[in-house]
Amino acid sequence: MPDILISENIQGAAVDALSARFSVECLPDLWKSPAQLAESIRGCRALIVRNQTQVTAALLAAAPELLVVGRAGVGLDNVDLKAAAQAGIVISSTPDQNAISVAELAIGFMVSLARFIPAASQDTASGHWSRNKFIGVELYGKTLGIVGAGKIGYLTASRARSFGMKVLAYDPFLSQDNVLLSELEAELVSLDELLSHSDFVSCHLPATPQTANIFNAARFAAMKPHSYFINTSRGSVVAESDLVATLKSGHLSGAALDVRASEPPAAGELESLPNVILTPHIAAFTSEAQSRVNRAICEDVARVLDGQPALNAVHAAVPRKPAAQ
Repeated sequence: MPDILISENIQGAAVDALSARFSVECLPDLWKSPAQLAESIRGCRALIVRNQTQVTAALLAAAPELLVVGRAGVGLDNVDLKAAAQAGIVISSTPDQNAISVAELAIGFMVSLARFIPAASQDTASGHWSRNKFIGVELYGKTLGIVGAGKIGYLTASRARSFGMKVLAYDPFLSQDNVLLSELEAELVSLDELLSHSDFVSCHLPATPQTANIFNAARFAAMKPHSYFINTSRGSVVAESDLVATLKSGHLSGAALDVRASEPPAAGELESLPNVILTPHIAAFTSEAQSRVNRAICEDVARVLDGQPALNAVHAAVPRKPAAQ
């Protein structure tokens, strides 16, 4: 049995360095077969995943030697944190390592929506020269609403400020005295106030029972007429049929989604709308971000296996189980 099992496509120098010290088995498609995953993990001391592997209580129970699960990314909705805590297993993630890349994509979406870049490119490549068809708007002087003002939300807002945008923020876990909001000259407001005053709304929420379908028909209706909606967080926060209806009504001018409720999604009405930009969950997929993510998670896994505390632990930094079994 290997020391470390990698159940998704995670590779590079950091994995090579880990393999030089431990026995590592990398099976990029293993996440597709829960039964095979449960069999393969028996005897392993560490599991490294992205967002596809479902780290359930049953899977953790099938791995009595498991000390640490490394989640290469920021979202933890595919990991049963309660079961891991009960089993004394360390959960390590990479909360900051891909934040710059995600923020840059959110800004790219804003510019692309405002200036019709995808549609104008496709139209021009088709042999047209339709200048008057693509009269856009400036970001300068517009209001950006950040829903979820954590690290990614903060970095998105800071970049928007360089365009001369005003920033409103909604985050139930922040106070009016938050120093980062003060630095941005951002106003912390209720979600309803943010939606009614923002020209662009950028969502940076985790997937939780509280955020499921938080953007629904009522919330889209509450948005400022002819505004734009951007989601680079989790697909479950959006009721997609409600977004489609709002876009078709003309109340919103456009939307950009990097994440979907089901991934990969079945083709539907969103794919047919001309004012929608869709990408396949690539916000964190830059070479720089992936290098940082992989290095951080591999180093944390190695630390735990060496009997040291994880640097990016979600709960306990050391397992309750002894390092040598």
